[in-house]
Amino acid sequence: MESRNPPSTMSMRLSSFFLTRLGQWLAVLLPLTLTHLRGLAEADLDILAVLLLVQSARTRQWDWAKEPWVIATFCWWGWQVLCTVWVSPGHGALGQSLAAIRFPLAAAALGCWLLRDDVWRRRALWVTCGCGLYIAFQIMVQAAFGRNLFGVPRFHDGTLTGPYTHPRAAAPLSRLILPMLMLGCTLIEGWKSRWSRTLGLCAATVLAVAVMVLAGQRMPFALSLFGIGICALLYRPMRPAALVAAAMMPLLIFAASALSPGSFSHLVVLARQQLTHFSQSPYGEIYTHAVVMAQEHPLLGQGYDAYRHHCDDPATFHGLSWLSMATPEKGWRDLCVQHPHNHYLQALVNAGIPGLILFVLMVACWLKALWPGRQGSAIAIGLFAAVFIQEWPIASSSDFMNLPLGGWGFLMLGLGLAYRNGFQDTARGPIS
Repeated sequence: MESRNPPSTMSMRLSSFFLTRLGQWLAVLLPLTLTHLRGLAEADLDILAVLLLVQSARTRQWDWAKEPWVIATFCWWGWQVLCTVWVSPGHGALGQSLAAIRFPLAAAALGCWLLRDDVWRRRALWVTCGCGLYIAFQIMVQAAFGRNLFGVPRFHDGTLTGPYTHPRAAAPLSRLILPMLMLGCTLIEGWKSRWSRTLGLCAATVLAVAVMVLAGQRMPFALSLFGIGICALLYRPMRPAALVAAAMMPLLIFAASALSPGSFSHLVVLARQQLTHFSQSPYGEIYTHAVVMAQEHPLLGQGYDAYRHHCDDPATFHGLSWLSMATPEKGWRDLCVQHPHNHYLQALVNAGIPGLILFVLMVACWLKALWPGRQGSAIAIGLFAAVFIQEWPIASSSDFMNLPLGGWGFLMLGLGLAYRNGFQDTARGPIS
């Protein structure tokens, strides 16, 4: 009697099951590696991208590649590669530009394949939020006892470092705190009493703002407030809690001046100095230098990682009348850091004005794909807000592809795609 499933078909199913399960475990482990194991996090993202391509090639089904956000991402990537080939393929820039697509592919693997299963989607979300709670808890422990759980004291300027040796916990936490807060809203909405729900939401929001105040980093603090505002705008039960947190913010900042003077100094004193003299601040000088570089090469830019490789060109050693004309104290070459500290300036310097336009289009397509709509869940709203502030243009930021912060951004993108309204409830796609 013949078997219903030929051996080749059975083998393909087993292989598909193995690839899917391997990818799902890598998706769950990704937040853990981003928290403390940067090298493994990069390997995790790389493997996720490769698994997506292997699975799609095996099944000959590429429906995920037809989504507008994927097409826009490939257009931005392809133009950047062409600019790098034409203008400056040296310094390893060509290889890096070719490999830059791997992180968006990893996000596609998460959102369009691996996390369409409800169980694994919730596992990835809970581990992600757990990592955010861990970072927040380390900040509070260091604020209370002067050292984190590893015995690391506050940074030399008095700011809190969380679970790290340098104050870099605030940036990922500003993104993570939004899905954490909205997950808390989902849990609190199950309470019976209306007053208890309102008080619970207020307490959770005020605590989130308090932790960001203690973290003491200006831009992450501002972006987290912006993200909470987006969540409140899109999720009606959140609005009273956001108003209470806004009213409490002066008290929280005043309390920080006693608990963590370094955090207060960064949030208030240093922020005031930089805003009133922005053009002479380090960020203003770097932005000026990046714009000057872009003016010299407006069409094609100077290839991948252009700011790092070409910022010491003497032809760019001048200011701009509308931004900054002052010569940096330590000279122009002191501005030659690894990147221009803004994703949009980075896209402009790398690939010129067309590259900037394609980058803006790509981000717009991401946000359109993540848009929760009127019936979106609280979690989908939190993930949308996290990606929104990750790519907010008026902000200082790390390199677009840099880990761990860039990895957190692509993880939020992948999770958000998996939580798209109605997407997770549709029939399984051909590569699932």
